[in-house]
Amino acid sequence: MIPEDLRFRLLRLLEANPTLSQREIAAELGLSLGRVNYVLRALIEKGQVKTRNFRMSPNKLRYAYLLTPGGIEEKARLTTGFLQRKLAEHEALQAEIEALQRELGRARGEGR
Repeated sequence: MIPEDLRFRLLRLLEANPTLSQREIAAELGLSLGRVNYVLRALIEKGQVKTRNFRMSPNKLRYAYLLTPGGIEEKARLTTGFLQRKLAEHEALQAEIEALQRELGRARGEGR
């Protein structure tokens, strides 16, 4: 099972930079090359990503990783979930900051 956040980050990265190599993807996401290969294969098997060959130089072939309509749909779904989680984290963090500020204000008031 591939975590949703990882699928989201990878689909987002591929949509923005379809010609990145697996090594570049791994560096960008902070993952091992093997993990990137595994996740890409899974996304290709699910029909969310397809590959196209293109010539990087006269001697080397390279792949472009393109999101399929299903991949674009999955990215939109994952984006909604990711945004909801981040907004909830932001609200919780904001509440914690406000509580700490009140606590600090009380502590400073008691010291006078």
